[in-house]
Amino acid sequence: MPGVERIVAELDGSMIPIVTTDSIPLGDERIDRRKTRKVGWKEARLALARPLGSVETVYEAMLLGSVDDAGDRMVHCAIEAGAGENTQIHCVSDGAPWIADQAERGFGLKGGFLVDFYHVCDYLGAAAESICPDSKKAWLADQKKKLKEGKVSEVISTIEPYVEPVSFPKEKAPVRTCYSYMKNRMGQFNYKEALAEGLPIGSGEVESAHRYIIQDRLKLSGAWWSPENAHNMLALRSLRANNRWESYWGSLN
Repeated sequence: MPGVERIVAELDGSMIPIVTTDSIPLGDERIDRRKTRKVGWKEARLALARPLGSVETVYEAMLLGSVDDAGDRMVHCAIEAGAGENTQIHCVSDGAPWIADQAERGFGLKGGFLVDFYHVCDYLGAAAESICPDSKKAWLADQKKKLKEGKVSEVISTIEPYVEPVSFPKEKAPVRTCYSYMKNRMGQFNYKEALAEGLPIGSGEVESAHRYIIQDRLKLSGAWWSPENAHNMLALRSLRANNRWESYWGSLN
């Protein structure tokens, strides 16, 4: 199938509370599993895709599986949203390397990856505190303007002279952190082209979806989940978000 002209796809992770206990032993031996209870956090991954200009979005969420599995979910979302042989995929997410890798693995030359504009601005804002604390708002506004004009190299050159020595710990080197973040992601800041084509430059859609698909159910006060139950609940939450709840339960009758 030729498919729709353009698909917007996003992928992101969200931490949820997980609890594990030792397995129940065989035989008559009894064990108080409360004493082996271990709590922690594990990243749930959420993918979405929609045709450009449409609000009809396809979602898939998961807990178990690899990053490749998460990337496959994003590709499946794109196909369900109408992607075909002639479709171009616009993927925008935060700067996590694994997400960019999955966009490239899943979409190849038919896809492009854009780092969320507001994540970049967070790094630049932290750097501004060290570079020009007395005029940081004006400085940051100027860097944002340059990014949207495609002057990424100019922004990097502006902050380079202020990079802290490597002897500084990361928490005291915001300029070095920003510089490394941008240098390591060259080619992922094509905001000028995206804006010209009416494409989103922020990943707010998937970040909002975290709240009403994942967090509203799996991060209830006092709730802790076994990995398997959380994974299954995410499947149900995705089903409901895709408006397939009634048809799914009807198919089981």
